[in-house]
Amino acid sequence: MQTNDDQFGMVGLGLRREMLDELIVDVPTHIEFMEVAPENWLNLGGRYAKQFKTLTDANNFICHGLSLSIGSAEPLDIAFVKSLKAFFTEHNIKLFSEHLSYCSGKGHMYDLMPIPFTDDAVEHVVGRIKQVQDILECQIAIENVSYYGAPGQQLSEIEFTTRILEQADCKLLLDVNNIYVNSINHGYDANEFLTALPTKRIAYGHIAGHYNEADDLIIDTHGADVIEPVWQLLDTAYRVHGVFPTLLERDFNIPSIHVLTQELERIKQLQLKYQSSDLAQNLA
Repeated sequence: MQTNDDQFGMVGLGLRREMLDELIVDVPTHIEFMEVAPENWLNLGGRYAKQFKTLTDANNFICHGLSLSIGSAEPLDIAFVKSLKAFFTEHNIKLFSEHLSYCSGKGHMYDLMPIPFTDDAVEHVVGRIKQVQDILECQIAIENVSYYGAPGQQLSEIEFTTRILEQADCKLLLDVNNIYVNSINHGYDANEFLTALPTKRIAYGHIAGHYNEADDLIIDTHGADVIEPVWQLLDTAYRVHGVFPTLLERDFNIPSIHVLTQELERIKQLQLKYQSSDLAQNLA
């Protein structure tokens, strides 16, 4: 499995089954890589499996996990990680990422739960990430997640996140929308958080829409268009950290691929803005 971020393209789209019929006919040039949750494809057969293999044979794919449960107190599911490794080989997956959260205890909770921001939790999560990387024989990327409570907090979110990235020697999936959501829900400066992230750790980014439950409560749904403040935050991310591969997530209320490509084109234009600036500086 490749882990270099320049191996899978610069603009991506999260593949959902609803998109298969359109994409199997034609993948727009805007889509340079696609991302799937491996749990949704591991055991598929029939038409879906054939269509998926056709796409992975012809396009760049990465995987974004849902059930590794990296923060759980229960033992790591070694058999599941090994099944992921085989899946990645079969489909030439370029990179694997997971959420900095947990979703299981004695059973599966089917939701992403916040890990306590504590010293003990850092040590626990770092050990589990290293264990996964040893089995997969490559670095993985960990996503900064949206969360709605911080039980037993000892560290700030940025301290917790950066310590895990450095101590586990893993990559970062920088979710720009999650930073915006958390900044509203928890009252911190999104630009300060973004700037404090370690540039060298960024493998790629996510951008998505959300739902405004109240003035001070945003729910990370991936079910709407990206709003202007999130686009501005992505602009800041490129200015501060340089241009990195960025993927559009849309989980429901999914429009046609033609409509989604309009947001993909905006990602590309922001990237070109900063790539052009870098080129001008190098030529000066």
